[in-house]
Amino acid sequence: MEIRQKLELNEEKFLSANASQSSKTKGRDRKEKKCSLRTEYQRDRDRIIHSKSFRRLKDKTQVFLDPYGDHFRTRLTHVLEVSQIARTISRSLALNEDLAEAISLGHDLGHTPFGHAGEQALDQVHKGGFKHYIQSLRIVELLEKDGKGLNLTYEVKDGISKHSKGTGPIINKRLKIFTLEGQVVRLSDIFAYFTHDLDDALRSSLIKKTDIPARLLKFFGEKHSQRISKVVSDTIKNTKENDFKSIAISDELEANLVDMRSFLFEKVYYHEKIKSNFDKAKQILIDLYKYFLINQSSLQELYKYRSENHENDCCDFIAGMSDDFALEIHKSIFVPKKWSFVDFKI
Repeated sequence: MEIRQKLELNEEKFLSANASQSSKTKGRDRKEKKCSLRTEYQRDRDRIIHSKSFRRLKDKTQVFLDPYGDHFRTRLTHVLEVSQIARTISRSLALNEDLAEAISLGHDLGHTPFGHAGEQALDQVHKGGFKHYIQSLRIVELLEKDGKGLNLTYEVKDGISKHSKGTGPIINKRLKIFTLEGQVVRLSDIFAYFTHDLDDALRSSLIKKTDIPARLLKFFGEKHSQRISKVVSDTIKNTKENDFKSIAISDELEANLVDMRSFLFEKVYYHEKIKSNFDKAKQILIDLYKYFLINQSSLQELYKYRSENHENDCCDFIAGMSDDFALEIHKSIFVPKKWSFVDFKI
């Protein structure tokens, strides 16, 4: 018996009846020979980790653009924290950790440089708009592997495409996520960003602890670890009480999450220091998009993968940039270079 088959038997034996079993996946767009060592969801996780898009997340902004210090979150550390939370919840509920991990690691592959500033920029200038979760799906289905995509399973792609939240409902019953693991990741994403964005805002002295409403501090806890423990425990408890019909949280937690999110938008995301850099970063991507839209030959020199739609190529190229690469390209195009006067004689 192959190792993969033993792992599949373990899933049948130990996972909840509501969990997704890798042996029962709806499959991939292109059929492949099964791996002797790894389950289908483990293969998806590995493909995401080894992708170019995943590596670039280390140089993409979470909230703070080019912060001074080594401890601020990037888009990469964010997805790792989402993965940790999702795996803990999944393990406690006897759901499929591998599926939750794969969705977690892949859910932000489509994020632009400069975080949501970049997303707003491309949404403004690109025909048809831009949403990072749609771009994440485009990456795994098409852009990776020189146009072949990663050929992920249906369940992983479904979770990636339906993680978006914005300022909408915390629990969105209209969003039909195919698996419980996908629902876990969506909530874990919310839990991760509210706890680490708050932590980074305090670390940067953008806000003080006394700025946080006392009732929210009392409910979630004074420390980062207490806040994580609070939301994870609540989710596990309420999902069990809900008989696993869906991943659930208490009404009290949902209300406090909404209030904490409102606080973060007012005091952190819309803070003058954040907004100043936000607007500058947004303009950088607008400039780049307009430039490459007109100068098609310049794009062809820099971007290997090309489709029949030049506008989409511009968007894909810019969305895939790291913060530093976007800054360097913008500088090389728009900032005048110094003249060198060699052997100048009067």
